[in-house]
Amino acid sequence: MPISALASIFGPQINLPRDFNANFLMLVRWIHFLAGITWIGLLYFFNLVNVPLMKELDATTKGKVMPALMTRALWWFRMSAALTVLAGLAYWGNVVGADARNGQMQGMHTSAGAVMGSFFLIWTIVWGVLYACLVPGKGIFDKGAFVGTVYAVVVAAAAWLFLSWNNHGWESNRLLAIGIGGGIGWVMLLNVWGVIWRIQKRLIQWTRDNAANGTPLPDKAKAMARQAFLASRANAFLSVMMLFFMGAASHYPMFGK
Repeated sequence: MPISALASIFGPQINLPRDFNANFLMLVRWIHFLAGITWIGLLYFFNLVNVPLMKELDATTKGKVMPALMTRALWWFRMSAALTVLAGLAYWGNVVGADARNGQMQGMHTSAGAVMGSFFLIWTIVWGVLYACLVPGKGIFDKGAFVGTVYAVVVAAAAWLFLSWNNHGWESNRLLAIGIGGGIGWVMLLNVWGVIWRIQKRLIQWTRDNAANGTPLPDKAKAMARQAFLASRANAFLSVMMLFFMGAASHYPMFGK
């Protein structure tokens, strides 16, 4: 039997796309998935495994384990977070541009720049508001239930505002769902770099100095650790909704006209 016949029977039928855009978008989505799995996996590890474990360790053991573990884990954590968001923005930007072009072909007035601008404006303000709730660190602002309620209300209001500002008829479900899910991801990224890493790198150094030289931890260490914990726990809950909207982009048409 000719080799070509055998190949047609037993070999897979593979026809790779040759246009640049299709291959670029597939590569970006693949990177987005890989980096996102790493980021969210570490986020769940910190919240479900590491936090309870650290509470069980004595000071001497914690001084040896915590710096080495957290230095490595947080490097992967923050780098995968940045790569996830950058790849996601590249993909979503292509979606926004395609929707805008389709809308123009239908005679609609479109503006991809306005969509992108509203995204960064709304979700950056959201992060600022939520960060302000973590700053006091005492009283009701130290209660996880209260902080979580504020987060839920603010994020829900931001999602409504984003949908209201981008409700012209040409925006697809993909654009709007990712605009919300990606917005939550943007808030989470700012938490990673602006709160969690900023605090944890100081806690790691203080813990290392304490283990090596007996240097006492600063009085503010406990409050800073609590702030980082609340930001991390908030990210864990936000990730649940973020993943829902990412899945809804292509599989659950709930937005758009």
